Amino acid sequence: MDSSQMEDGMEMELMPGYLELSTRAFSVVSSAFGECKDCGLELSIRTLLDNAYITWTEILMLFLCTVMWTKVRRGLTLYIFEAQDIAVLLEMVRTAGNPPCDFHSPPSLTELFIEASCQPNTHPSSVSAPDRTAADAEPPFGQWCCIPPKDVSKMPESAWKLVFYTMSWSYSTYLLFFTSYSFFQNPPSVFYDWKSGMSVPTDIAIAYLIQGSFYGHSIYATIYMDAWRKDSLVMVVHHFITLALITFSYAFRYHNIGILVLFLHDINDIQLEFTKINVYFKIRGGKEYLINDVLSNMGAVSFSITWFWFRLYWFPLKVMWATCVTSIKTVPDIPFYFFFNMLLFALLLMNIYWFLFIVLFVAKVLTGQMKEVNDVREYEEEVQTGKLRTETTDQTEEKHEQNGIDKKKHQ
Repeated sequence: MDSSQMEDGMEMELMPGYLELSTRAFSVVSSAFGECKDCGLELSIRTLLDNAYITWTEILMLFLCTVMWTKVRRGLTLYIFEAQDIAVLLEMVRTAGNPPCDFHSPPSLTELFIEASCQPNTHPSSVSAPDRTAADAEPPFGQWCCIPPKDVSKMPESAWKLVFYTMSWSYSTYLLFFTSYSFFQNPPSVFYDWKSGMSVPTDIAIAYLIQGSFYGHSIYATIYMDAWRKDSLVMVVHHFITLALITFSYAFRYHNIGILVLFLHDINDIQLEFTKINVYFKIRGGKEYLINDVLSNMGAVSFSITWFWFRLYWFPLKVMWATCVTSIKTVPDIPFYFFFNMLLFALLLMNIYWFLFIVLFVAKVLTGQMKEVNDVREYEEEVQTGKLRTETTDQTEEKHEQNGIDKKKHQ
């Protein structure tokens, strides 16, 4: 492989192709496996005890921040997207009359509040409650925007993720492109000067604490707070693998490669949630807005392109080349070589799995089966005669009651 000279005098290896990655990685991994004569549980335990550096204080901080993310999300969801006063809400529902939206199937409290508030003769100022008036209650954001109830219930999840991933990816971008770190330009450099138990720079340690605790929260949120989708089980597995990668890479001081992995993945979550929010905003108060339709289409196109570019091109050719091939040359006895590469390979397989959903979406658009941007992972919903009617199997309905729109009891 050719190499070029960096400004600091360090040689920078050029990025390989898929064929070179496959052949070299297979050769290096096979050779390492053949030379590992003492591999087994005993060696793994000894290596773990000798090379893993993480304190109980750090573990406690990770747990507390995980709880904090959950509490903050619940509080913001309640304050921004849900009614501020249940007594006022119930009184508004009782005096609402016939809802104008005429949605089929028994609505939830949030849906009733939205429908009641859309009535011309049921403005909050005309409803009273024993201790305070409805005018004193701030209407939820979704109701204020007149978004359909089926989308209001999913909007807090997308808004929450959009804000977090925008901040986290911006911070990773800052670390990789506006500091002295050259991990993106020269991925093999992530293992230069690696030492067991070496100190973690404060700026990277902060990123690890934020990301690790958020993925801990995301495991709970996917099961109990988010809408249940066709890939939700895979998403839970993904969060467990990501949390394991973050935790163990920190303990074994592979934090440099960890920042690169996070940078290559977070950008797609920004585009996904941005697209979904514009889909939710496309129809407001029964009227379709062109600007949100255009933004959702643009978001879907950029999401599809960057998913392949960041997760299926740069991720294997930068990250896995560094971890599979060059790491063992730089650090011959690198700890848990097989374990970390196995987790990264599992992450790559899940990226390919989700890319199939993107291909399915593009195929439906090209064949005319889908006229507008929609999340193909969602359980299908049909609109007939102006009424929203969800047609699913009993098993799907049970999943929704536990994990989807009706998970209010967990929030």
